[in-house]
Amino acid sequence: MRNIINSFLDLIYRKKCYFCRNSKHSLKMCPSCYAKLEFSDFKANRIINGVDIYCAGVYTKELQKLIRGLKYHRQRDLAYYQAKFMYDYFKNIDILQNREFEIIAVPLHPKRIKNRKYNHMELVCEEFAKLSGFECNFELIKRIKDTKPQYKLSRQERLNNLSGAFEVNKNVISGKTILILDDICTTGSTFEEMIQALKKSEINHIVCFATSTP
Repeated sequence: MRNIINSFLDLIYRKKCYFCRNSKHSLKMCPSCYAKLEFSDFKANRIINGVDIYCAGVYTKELQKLIRGLKYHRQRDLAYYQAKFMYDYFKNIDILQNREFEIIAVPLHPKRIKNRKYNHMELVCEEFAKLSGFECNFELIKRIKDTKPQYKLSRQERLNNLSGAFEVNKNVISGKTILILDDICTTGSTFEEMIQALKKSEINHIVCFATSTP
């Protein structure tokens, strides 16, 4: 009887894939849907102020739904799959291997966190840290300016919007190479402003890494 009850409960409470709604694997993202995620070229997408910018994939189909589900629809379990996709890409970049990184997320302003209830990229960073063995440092850089949403702005408007948005806490500098994680790199303006703030604090060993590029 107990086994029958447990089987019934498993059937009721099995997780459905957020993408195809299949409950066979009881996972938020089933293996078939994860396999549809496609990597970008295994090289720097661009260079900003001497810093390599990598983008793991292109913002289409499953990857788009993955990013939006975590960012806007409170699907926190998707942070693991976003981090795994990034880490699977990361392992293919020879120049990044055998280096000691400290992971930081692109920070949100406290008002944005209050509305969203969490920083989605901090969740991704935490999962990426578990996969890579690197440590997170969410105290190194803060967003001190409540910036406007970037998606409708031109590149120059984005730069103006982000000017002076970040502040570095020099008391928690470790000396390790900084690995900045973000979800989407469009013009690179967010990375650019963070790089500038870090370099002003004499932090020059930096790599930027986004889940996708548009």
